[in-house]
Amino acid sequence: MSIIPSFFGRSSRVVDPFSLDVWEPFQAFTDLAAGGPSGQFVKEASAVSNTQIDWKETSEAHIFKADLPGLKKEDVKIELEEGQRILQISGERSKEEEHKNDKWYRIERSRGKFLRRFRLPENAKVEEIKASMENGVLTVTVPKQPEPQPPQPKSIEISG
Repeated sequence: MSIIPSFFGRSSRVVDPFSLDVWEPFQAFTDLAAGGPSGQFVKEASAVSNTQIDWKETSEAHIFKADLPGLKKEDVKIELEEGQRILQISGERSKEEEHKNDKWYRIERSRGKFLRRFRLPENAKVEEIKASMENGVLTVTVPKQPEPQPPQPKSIEISG
């Protein structure tokens, strides 16, 4: 559950029952005792956490949408862990080429690897997952199994 604020980025007070995030309560203290986290670690953690994905449920499907500007579909990988019902979306934003005479004033766009995992509910038809990418927006559609109709009571006529 994601109710623990992040040391490196935005905090979340939303309880996500499908989250696979594991809170390591002593990790921050270990990093601080060693002089703090490395700049590379902070950049990588930021790249992973900055990939924001919306998940909505409609009457027909679960729909995941991710803004991935500048990425091609070849840069993104979508996997399903069988038996676990875990959808994993990952990829990498490559670093721009740097030339010796370049002078950078600001670097704000995230780069590096990203990875997000979601535990799918029991009603997901994992064998029918579809994905598309248009204008930098990845859409993953996971169809739902129809909800079983509750049995209707049958009237029985009394004779006699």
